[in-house]
Amino acid sequence: MSLNKSMHPRNRYKDKPPDFAYLASKYPDFEQHVHTNLAGRAMLNFKEPEAVRALTCTLLKEDFGLTIDIPLERLIPTVPLRLNYIHWVEDLIGGRGEPRRGIDIGTGASCIYPLLGASMNGWHYLATEVDDICFDYATRNVEQNNLSDLIKVVKVPQKTLLMDALKEESAIVYDFCMCNPPFFANQLEAKGVNSRNSRRPPPSSVNTGGVTEIMAEGGELEFVKRIIHDSLQLKTRLRWYSCMLGKKCSLAPLKEELRKQGVPKVTHTEFCQGRTMRWALAWSFYDDVTVPSPPSKKRKLEKSRKPLTFMLLQPTVKELQSQASSIGCPSNPRPVETITAWLEKTLSDLKVLYKRVPCGRKEQSLFLTVVENNWIHGRQRRRDQGRHLRELPRAPPSGISTTPSSVTAQHHSSTQIPDSSHSDSHTPTAAQGPGSVPQSGTNRANSQGASGQEVESQEEETSCVPVKDSGTEEDVIMESSPTSITPNTTLAQTALPTTTQKQEAIITPEEVPTETQEVNATGQEVMQPQSPGAVQHFLFKCLVNVKAEEQDVAVEIHWVEGQNKDLMNQLCTYLKNTLFRVVANPLGT
Repeated sequence: MSLNKSMHPRNRYKDKPPDFAYLASKYPDFEQHVHTNLAGRAMLNFKEPEAVRALTCTLLKEDFGLTIDIPLERLIPTVPLRLNYIHWVEDLIGGRGEPRRGIDIGTGASCIYPLLGASMNGWHYLATEVDDICFDYATRNVEQNNLSDLIKVVKVPQKTLLMDALKEESAIVYDFCMCNPPFFANQLEAKGVNSRNSRRPPPSSVNTGGVTEIMAEGGELEFVKRIIHDSLQLKTRLRWYSCMLGKKCSLAPLKEELRKQGVPKVTHTEFCQGRTMRWALAWSFYDDVTVPSPPSKKRKLEKSRKPLTFMLLQPTVKELQSQASSIGCPSNPRPVETITAWLEKTLSDLKVLYKRVPCGRKEQSLFLTVVENNWIHGRQRRRDQGRHLRELPRAPPSGISTTPSSVTAQHHSSTQIPDSSHSDSHTPTAAQGPGSVPQSGTNRANSQGASGQEVESQEEETSCVPVKDSGTEEDVIMESSPTSITPNTTLAQTALPTTTQKQEAIITPEEVPTETQEVNATGQEVMQPQSPGAVQHFLFKCLVNVKAEEQDVAVEIHWVEGQNKDLMNQLCTYLKNTLFRVVANPLGT
């Protein structure tokens, strides 16, 4: 997960990460570490110390005009992280314009904090260092960049922090101090043994640095506590004390230590860059300093939600346009209108509520409210529906009337398997109206066997009556003959309520009506979908945008609210596959 979007707002790499291809074309020393992947993208192996060093030196040269040398056996800093720290110090001390004085505890071989602060803001630095090699490199880096008048590098004894470094600077009040402390307590911890969560992936970059740079007795927690104890003696000699932390778990105990010591002003922040996070703690004994607010927890909740997207290329769009007339589209529809019409047809088949909402000129938007999942197990439902249609009762032959005894025989035949000797003696039962009990497959076979041709001819004269089926919750066609229904049959059917009628009479709270009855201009009742905004119980809501991209059409699905985003993923896949299926199997074939 890249954290670049959470960088400090003034960090130059926040919205414009380094262009490796451009840097490689300009700096030969950097070019030898850049390789091109299969996608044609310039890449850098951060596991190689030489590559990391080349990147740091190249960025400092290109973006800040600084030339430095760093030995491979010492800590190689990353520029975006150090730049985040510099910008946060700017926030602490209230600006970049005025001359400021700061202290860098353990400046390292690169001397990167003083070099950045002096070159960017003209700050004066006192840089301390305990390691001989780091001291020599830091002094050389300051001199070759002509910043000796702003940066003073001093060699101090081991375990020296602030007290000993300021003995000779007793008359100066510093605005801030910075420190990148040793993170680890021992070699095993530096290698990640018992200090790194097993669920986390391994580090993406190499760990460089000398012993004094990466390890200290007690790790970073004890190291920063020593700085806190020095600050309790120095107090107003520095306006702001600050330290960077490599572990989030160190933040709470250090803040508790400051609270116990009665430090009045305390704040913290996060440094986000690439795939790395660091934390920083700052405190002050001045009452007139402005304390920057800690990072808001809302930042983690406000992650950008990328829409689900699929693309329909020009050949696919043209094929769908050629078949658009089959779903009622006007002739020569625009590509966006065509795809929108196909989506609306598919959504209607799925019983998904939708309505068009205002949008741009070259796009269409649909607001969806999904109340039931009808896109999974579609093949099984189609098989069940086909089986149900095959088992529907057939109309009796013409000229055969229905008597009460035949109705009674029908009732008994639905519970008993008739003997083969009776199959020819029984007459077919009467046609059944809405709400009657469907005949079993055996009875239907018997009635067909009696006069198959007559039944087949009679089907052409039957009327269609929609009946609500409890298994599929879809309107199915029930065939009946109005000429063969007698008053006795009607009374018998009324006296025997069916299972379907009983089930329809029971309405559970979980059922959400997706359609309402309205009367059209001719006085007939028609089913109209409910408005998406009127539905109280739903699975999820989303916004579908259909927009043209040159000759192609893009479909984006944005999450709005609901129970489970996985359902929206399923719906997106279903819509995409349905459009491709129409192209592969045209409706006319």
